[in-house]
Amino acid sequence: MKPTDFSYYLSDFLTKYLSGQRNLSPNTIKSYRDTFVFLLDFIKEVHQISPEKVSIVQLDKAMIEEFLLWLESFKKNSITTRNQRLAAIHAFFRYLQSQKPEYMFHSQRILSIPIKKAPKKVIGYLSEDRMKQLLAEPNVLSISGRRDLALLSTLYDTGARVQELADLTVRNIRLESPAIVCLTGKGRKTRHVPIMGQTAKLLSVYLNEQKLTSPDKLEHPLFFNSRGIKLTRQGITYILKKYADLCNLEHISPHLVRHGKAMHMTQADINPVFIRDFLGHADLKTTEIYSKTNIEMKRKALEKMDNSIVPNTVESWNQNEGLIEWLHRLGRD
Repeated sequence: MKPTDFSYYLSDFLTKYLSGQRNLSPNTIKSYRDTFVFLLDFIKEVHQISPEKVSIVQLDKAMIEEFLLWLESFKKNSITTRNQRLAAIHAFFRYLQSQKPEYMFHSQRILSIPIKKAPKKVIGYLSEDRMKQLLAEPNVLSISGRRDLALLSTLYDTGARVQELADLTVRNIRLESPAIVCLTGKGRKTRHVPIMGQTAKLLSVYLNEQKLTSPDKLEHPLFFNSRGIKLTRQGITYILKKYADLCNLEHISPHLVRHGKAMHMTQADINPVFIRDFLGHADLKTTEIYSKTNIEMKRKALEKMDNSIVPNTVESWNQNEGLIEWLHRLGRD
């Protein structure tokens, strides 16, 4: 069967362009690939067109808009996920119009589909007391418990994204003072994050216990399963939820731990620029969300205070006509 123009350019987009020219991370490329898996499923299920027969002309603006609606209504995707799928489609059609100028108008119609505005979510995070409670759950008398404590402490202390933690190798850890962890984040950008002394001690014990201190272990995954394979995002989440259940923490996720680290730094009045670099944010506006949340929390706390301390004298002033007249004359003098 002769390949379609869509199959040719999609293959080139996913296998060559994203990694070779855009230098995107494997995780981002996988997310883009998943978008087109869903798109092809939608076309096959709703329009009865098999994937090998899909052409670029068929992927018009109306079909893409129908696909986005299908994601929300049938797949129950959130607006954020819907927007991520649209971003991947936009990226493909930006690439396509540079490769095939004859499809420029076709591409621009799809590029005109706007990102859907999503309601702002209240940032959830763990308080310091709850974080301490969580970290007290692993059984330090067992090897697996000590591994889990080192993992959870590193997750919190570095404010790492879960994939950043999963990708760590022994080489990325420096335990000599000043102790640091080298994280590789979005866009393959690396950052060196300082860790506290207690976390460094836990990692030191863990490395020795797991026999990861020899030079030939530098490329070995820092956190791994019983088969020696690095823990996946799902594996790390499973470990976190196991201990969260023990202390009745609901709706827990690695990102909630990351939010907690950010909020605790904000509450400690640490410079937002440092927090931005610490967390690996591309834009300071992202970091400022924590400051705004913290200010809102303080406002609500103030509203709960006893406001009767300050006397309400406005009513008595209004009843004193002589005082009001004197104040008016004062303003004219």
